[in-house]
This record gives sequence, C-alpha cells and structure tokens, in this order.
Amino acid sequence: MTNDLPDWAVAMDSALEARLGVVLEKVSPDETRGRMPVEGNTQIAGILHGGATCALAEGLGSIAAYAYGRERGLVPVGVDINATHHRSASKGWVVGVARPLYLGSRTVTYEIVVSDEVGHRLTTARITCQLRPGALDV
Repeated sequence: MTNDLPDWAVAMDSALEARLGVVLEKVSPDETRGRMPVEGNTQIAGILHGGATCALAEGLGSIAAYAYGRERGLVPVGVDINATHHRSASKGWVVGVARPLYLGSRTVTYEIVVSDEVGHRLTTARITCQLRPGALDV
C-alpha cells in the first residue's frame, strides 16, 4: 500500500480482495488503482481467469464509488457490470484503474481498465452503482 490511501481505505477488510491478493495503491473518487497477481487467479488453461479480472474491476469501481459517496453519507450498491476481455496474461501482475464516466447525485458509473505490467490493455470493464443513504462499518 502507498500513501495515496485514505485512513478508511487502509482499514477496509474485504475477504474477496484478500483472497485474490489485491493490493490497493490509490483511492479517490477520480482514480482508484490496485494490482493483483496472475498466479493463484488462473483458469484451467493457465491464464488469468475472467471472473478474477471482473472481481478486481468491480472491487476497484466500488471502492471509488464509496470514496465519492461517503462524504454525502451514501453507500454504493452495484446494479450493473460488464467487461470485455481483449487479451490475457499468464504471469506477473495486472493493474486496474477505475475512473468515473458519470458522477451523479444517486448514480455513478466507472470505467475500469485492467492492463498487464507492460501496459497492454487486457480488459475494459464498466460498473454502475446506485448510491443509497447509509454508512459502511469502515
């Protein structure tokens, strides 16, 4: 983890992200970035599992949406995710970067680009979250 994480993000505990080996590097409503090892997240052919990639993308987008909504007392609830896998990876780490496409009062949409270590785009994902009143226990 780096200094680009707010205290609440450092304190977050997500069992799925931990199981995938996700490391958060930056958290803000405008850009949330993290990385994940390919090893341990592969499918039967030995390449990065599309489901693991989608979990990375949804996690990063949801964290960015939480960073956006938390100041307003709003919590994101995912309502849509889609992903296009352009190419694969069989080793090393992948990096995901979530950036907003739309930041509204009750709905947000983030695009998440997942790339390999040399910058080749592997996946383009998009999530939409509804923002609801409430607070997370973070």
